[in-house]
Amino acid sequence: MNTTVKYDIELIKQEALQLVKKRLINRQQSIYTLCKYIPPCDWVNFELELEKNEFLLRDRIIDLLNQESWEDD
Repeated sequence: MNTTVKYDIELIKQEALQLVKKRLINRQQSIYTLCKYIPPCDWVNFELELEKNEFLLRDRIIDLLNQESWEDD
């Protein structure tokens, strides 16, 4: 039984945003930091989706969050 998750770029962005909101990662860390939170069997598909959308593993998390909305403090 194949349990590999199909990642699309929107799902990746949502996952990154949730990790930032939970303060598990910060916006300045590299996208590669996300590998701690992605199952190893899914990482290849995750990485391919990033490459397809012209993201590099050395790019910053904030690059994924360009659509992030800000709430008033």
